[in-house]
Amino acid sequence: MNQKVAFVTGAAKRIGKKLCQHLAQKGYSVAMHYNQSEKEIRSLQDELKKEYPMQSFHVYSCNLSNLKACEKLVDEVLQDYQQIDLLVNNASVFDSGLIKETSVELLCKQMDINFSAPFLLSRDYVRRNQKGLIVNFLDTRITGNSNSHAAYSISKVAFAHLTKMSALEFAPSIRVNGIAPGATLAPEDESEDYLQRIAAKTPMKKPSGLQPILQSLDYIIDNENLTGQILFCDGGEQLL
Repeated sequence: MNQKVAFVTGAAKRIGKKLCQHLAQKGYSVAMHYNQSEKEIRSLQDELKKEYPMQSFHVYSCNLSNLKACEKLVDEVLQDYQQIDLLVNNASVFDSGLIKETSVELLCKQMDINFSAPFLLSRDYVRRNQKGLIVNFLDTRITGNSNSHAAYSISKVAFAHLTKMSALEFAPSIRVNGIAPGATLAPEDESEDYLQRIAAKTPMKKPSGLQPILQSLDYIIDNENLTGQILFCDGGEQLL
């Protein structure tokens, strides 16, 4: 049986790790990208190989801020798999800074990893696959004007526009949709009550957690007429 293949960027930790585990559970072989977290990605690879021995799990290292290296990534995956049925552009960096505080280096880092890299991966994906699905991970910030993470937010706004533009261009053979989480996991330097504080300001008054993200991914995969849509998993935060 020809198994479906998913390619997930930023797969080693946090949301990316959970996405890989979830897709493996759904029967996908998973190509997993990482940058520096080799220990974590190898541990995840071993875990998935043991739990799902009939599926394959290859890993690929790439610094997505190196756009020339990024251009080789889809071809590297296709050396191990015949096709990629699902591309999940999950990798992201999240650095704070007002507009007036933003250096050239900070701006380039946010734009390269959060926008330019998925732009190129999506371009290469559609060039090399006759059909498929792209899911882009955005942020509820795309609807507002908070400037605490100015370069990050702008990169995600551009990425959201790319999601709709590419959905129009790539149809009907390739669908493109987005998922826009709110506060899902606490930052590594924050305690768990961080999520409670953020959630208290939203209409639903509770942290979203990972489950709504996985449910949204399943909905996008299963609804074969859905394209150009952004599903907000933020407890209604985008309404504020």
